[in-house]
Amino acid sequence: MIPLDAFFNPYYVDIVVFLIIYMMLGLGLNLMTGYAGQVSLGHAAFFGIGAYSSAILSTKAGIDPWISMILAVVLTFLFSAVLGLPSLRVREDFLAITTLGLGLIIQSFFKNADITGGAYGIDSIPPLSLFGTKLDNTGVLVVVALALLASIYALRKMTRSRIGRAWMVIREDETVAKAMGIHTTYCKVLVFAIGGAYAGAAGALFAHKMSFIGAESFGFTVSATVLSMVVVGGLGSIRGTLFGVTLLYLLPELFRLFKIDGVDMKYIDMYKMMLYGLLMVVVMRYRPKGIFGKTGMKTKSCRAADEDRSADRETKGVKERVDPA
Repeated sequence: MIPLDAFFNPYYVDIVVFLIIYMMLGLGLNLMTGYAGQVSLGHAAFFGIGAYSSAILSTKAGIDPWISMILAVVLTFLFSAVLGLPSLRVREDFLAITTLGLGLIIQSFFKNADITGGAYGIDSIPPLSLFGTKLDNTGVLVVVALALLASIYALRKMTRSRIGRAWMVIREDETVAKAMGIHTTYCKVLVFAIGGAYAGAAGALFAHKMSFIGAESFGFTVSATVLSMVVVGGLGSIRGTLFGVTLLYLLPELFRLFKIDGVDMKYIDMYKMMLYGLLMVVVMRYRPKGIFGKTGMKTKSCRAADEDRSADRETKGVKERVDPA
């Protein structure tokens, strides 16, 4: 049997695999921030919980990687629900700062706890295999692609359901949501749990793909990067998330593929963050809801309708003054 890697460049396959993993991470954050209005600056913590859970279960408990990934998603769901409890008391900027603090605390735990390997991390994480045969790069690509499709399908179903509409009402005005009889406490904790589970699934796939994880992979930089991807693509939009992640993830790769004079590859991370910041400024100036934001066209339509009604009232007033009878 000829391995599929013989037909595909492993480097490009790896780029697509990690791109899809970041897409899943972005979908979870977009559910929390874009649909429910719960801003999170600690999303990398859920990413890390999923990765470390699956790594510990598979290396120290000897559990099959497929089962360990499922258990990691469940554990991340539960941890995220608990960590989402602070969202019941704070909102907006205060919520963002709270999640930032939680993210830093969890990263510090990863760095210092014995069970996580401390500063050395966890290595020798078993790769994914099927019927006793290790999956090559292309096989892993198929797995993560199927996981992404399942994630998109589940997200579309949730956002179009009753709970999805409740999240959107909470995003617009939590007081109105309570007046309508929506159980805001339940809805906010649930969206944190589900968004965290998405990140946990991405983390579990990341761990078994890398075979080594360390606390540095789950810091604030990752949270800020994913938030930038979601905001640029468009809050409350699935295709916006996919577009934003693709755009911001592949842009740094262009510097590696095409040698650009004056660009030192040693500082690629610095260039990446500068580029992200510039794009954020431009998008916030001209498209505050993101490139594929849901409210852009509707806002313009409502504004045009208001202008038409104002013009009709002015015309009617002029006619009444000219012809009183």
